[in-house]
Amino acid sequence: MPESIKFNNTKEKPRVLLAALDWGLGHTTRCIPIIQELLHLNCEIIIACNSPQKQLLTKEFPILTYINLKGYDIHYGKGRLLTLFRIIFQVPKMLIKIKQENRWLKLFLANNEVDVIISDNRFGFYSRDIPSVFITHQLGVKTGIGAWADKLAQWLNYRRIGHFSACWVADKKGAGAVAGALSNPKKLPVIPLQYLGIFSRFHPCKTSSHSKDLLIIISGPEPQRSIFEKKLLTQIGSYRGTATIVRGLPGEQSLPTVPDNITVYNHVAAQALNQLICEAELVISRTGYTTVMDLIKAGKKSILVPTPGQPEQEYLGAYLKDQQIAFTLTQNEFSLIQALEEATRFSYRQMPVNMEEYKIVIKSFIASLSSASK
Repeated sequence: MPESIKFNNTKEKPRVLLAALDWGLGHTTRCIPIIQELLHLNCEIIIACNSPQKQLLTKEFPILTYINLKGYDIHYGKGRLLTLFRIIFQVPKMLIKIKQENRWLKLFLANNEVDVIISDNRFGFYSRDIPSVFITHQLGVKTGIGAWADKLAQWLNYRRIGHFSACWVADKKGAGAVAGALSNPKKLPVIPLQYLGIFSRFHPCKTSSHSKDLLIIISGPEPQRSIFEKKLLTQIGSYRGTATIVRGLPGEQSLPTVPDNITVYNHVAAQALNQLICEAELVISRTGYTTVMDLIKAGKKSILVPTPGQPEQEYLGAYLKDQQIAFTLTQNEFSLIQALEEATRFSYRQMPVNMEEYKIVIKSFIASLSSASK
């Protein structure tokens, strides 16, 4: 690595190297409160990421150090079955990417001193010589092709997680878990494991008044993000209420043409999105786990549409609907007007959750680094 991008090797602050999976931006955005807490604990943070992740994070943390790390670049199909097949055929590519990111990390560590590594679902982002933490909410894996495949996938998942020093689970343990069997399977990894509880970059909504009827958050990997957006834009013309659409495109400049009662943003920073959520009476979004945690903290009613071909989102959508936390339906059956009518008849249940548990886990972990160095 060139001398010009080496870092100051002072030990005044714990130096944290963090990377998140680029499978959509959910893994990146859920790292925001973790980064905030690490900064609060006086850590120096280096973020390894690709260009879209950097565009998002620099809006929140403009003065942090960013190093380019290629993403997994997973491609989806235009339908559920095609997406499942495409993901299966891309497994060899993913394994190559995992090896490449581990080689990248070894080269980086050979030239730069780091005290701890934090990986949000990047399986190759670990070191045998440095405390390495793996963050996930999917210990139990849903493949969408049967229980035997789920067990095999979980076994492979645990083998990869076993390379890390510790595992942090983004959910509550046992009763009150938001992700159900995804985060609380019967069998757990053998490495040290802690539950972070539910956490979000957002603040709870303090008012019950709404200046907008509807907020639509479009997110996730392509081409499904664009397919869902096209479906919504086709139907929004018959909607007579007020609505805001956030497209989930941080680098985009142009905007689609919409009726006067609709406001569109390509991307908004966390604080502005928090405000938009609080101003809306109802939120429509994907069933991404980070979005789910955000909506629970905001105390907001929602209509969730799982990304076709993502079995964990399909499972989560069914689970949240059964728990009366959110109203969900598939993308194929989605009709905006009908969905809004059904949501008015749905018995939503507010979920009381302590969203400060992750701070205790992180503080204890950073303190243990200081103790170990003495």
